[in-house]
Parts: sequence; structure tokens; C-alpha cells
Amino acid sequence: MARALRIWLVLAAVACAALFVALTTGSTRIPAMDVLSVLVRPDNTTASDVVHNLRWPRAMAAFATGGLLAIAGGLMQVLLRNPLADPYVLGLSGGAAVGALVAMLAGLAGALIGAAAFGGALLSMAIVFALAHRDLAGHALAAGWSALVTLLLTIAPERELRGLLFWLMGDLGGATSYLPALAALAVAVVVLIPWGRALNIMLRGPIVAQSLGVPVPRVRRALFAIASLTTALAVTTAGTIGFIGLIVPHALRLAFGNDQRALLPACAMAGGALLVLADTLARTVIAPQQLPVGAVTAVLGAPIFIALLLRGRPR
Repeated sequence: MARALRIWLVLAAVACAALFVALTTGSTRIPAMDVLSVLVRPDNTTASDVVHNLRWPRAMAAFATGGLLAIAGGLMQVLLRNPLADPYVLGLSGGAAVGALVAMLAGLAGALIGAAAFGGALLSMAIVFALAHRDLAGHALAAGWSALVTLLLTIAPERELRGLLFWLMGDLGGATSYLPALAALAVAVVVLIPWGRALNIMLRGPIVAQSLGVPVPRVRRALFAIASLTTALAVTTAGTIGFIGLIVPHALRLAFGNDQRALLPACAMAGGALLVLADTLARTVIAPQQLPVGAVTAVLGAPIFIALLLRGRPR
């Protein structure tokens, strides 16, 4: 446990550094000492307004979204016993996006959009698991959701089309409410830590896990719900963002081992830090214009995913 604590402390420091970079960097650069000053004592200056009303909410939304996606990816990799599983690649994000998009076009708002996204993600999770023995089943499902998204966009009102397209590509520009996603991230970590031993055993297969006293069906149902809910909250907060759920758990597993008690909390911090840095890049690379953060993660993540596929599926 001491080793896990050291890993968590290092990743917490990295996450804090990423958040601080996000607060100081942008089309208007704010000196580090000014950021520290307005964080401690807000005032009426432009720097305080930019930090508290623009950059802080966006950075925290990015951190929460990245952490949720990384945890969802880690859980899917345990459930499917496939280290290349990911909410985006296997269709969970697509299902959540379709659910949320249908709710938006129906004129719903708030929690109802989140509920629709959760339903879509849960349906995707059930289909992926039912077809887990079929090669490329998840990829086919993701393609199917993508086709449905295209169909829905063709019937969307023209005045809403640009905003929906940006949201679907992954956009944190309008993410002013980060507390629900951040609270869900904290709850997910607290809930999953006590299950770490059971998750480690489940990696050895359902028959072995059952023989060692793990209630496999109940654990699976709970993991289905948590992975779907975390994906849905990430999608409703920032749209569809790919590869965070693949790269982060996989890299942490290669670096620190496969103990889920240490890995899942580490996913929350590393995933959050990575998306904060990606969003900072999206805001600054062609400033004052902004890129969708989903495009940045795709550019960074796709080559890594291809490299992993070329190496073959690890056993």
C-alpha cells in the first residue's frame, strides 16, 4: 500500500501542475504569481475574472471528465479482460452521445439529458459484453452509433447544428458546471477502492473468481452501471472524447502493475491531468481560436492505439 500511496502522491502533484498550467496559459497569459494571488484572494481585476469565471471551471470540468473516462476504461478492461478496451472505441461514448442527442433534439434539458446518455451507455455496455467473444463487435457498435449520430444531425435544426457538431467532437468551452462530474469522480473512486481485490481476482476469469468467493454476477452488474454512468457524465459534460480511457489505464498498468486497488485511483488523477493538458493545448495552439479537445486527444491517441494493435493483443 505504501507503493500505491507514493504513486498517488506523484500523480496528484502532476494533476496540480496541469491545473496550474491551465490557469496561467491562454490567449491572455497571466503570470503565475498573479494566478496564485487571485486564487487566494479574488478581486475585481481582469485576471481574477478570467481565472475564476473562465479557466477554473473549464479546467475542473476537464479534470473530472478525463478522470471519469479513464476509470470507465479501466473498468471495461477488467470486465472484458482486454487491455485495449475503451469507452470511445467500443461504443459506450457513442451510445451516450446518441441518448443525449435524442434528448436535446426532443427539447429536454438538465438531468433528463444525463439520464438519456446513461441509458445509451448502459445499452452499449450490455451489447459489448454480450458479444465480447466476437472479434471487432465493439468497433462495429461504435460505427453503428456514429451512423445514428449522422442521421440525427441531418434532422437537427440548422441554428443548433454548429453547437451540436462542436459538442460531439469534444468541447469544454461551454462546460461551466463541473461539480456533478467532479462529485461523481470522487464517489466512483471511494466506491471502487474496497472492490480492488475482487477486481484483481476477476482478471483471472469468472470461474476462478466464483470459486474464490467473488459474487461475479453482482460485481459485473455494479461495474456495468458504474462504467456506463461515468461515461454518460463525461459525455454530457464535454461531448465525445476518445482514447483517454484506453491510453491512461494501459500506460499505468505497464508502469505500475495491474493491482486495481492502486490502478483505479491513479486512473482518476492521470486521466484528469492528461485531459487538462490536452484542453490547454486545444485553447492555445491556434489562439484566439480554439480546437475541439476531442480532436486533440484523437490526434494524440490514434497513433498510440494503432501501435498497440500492431503489437497484438496482450495476454
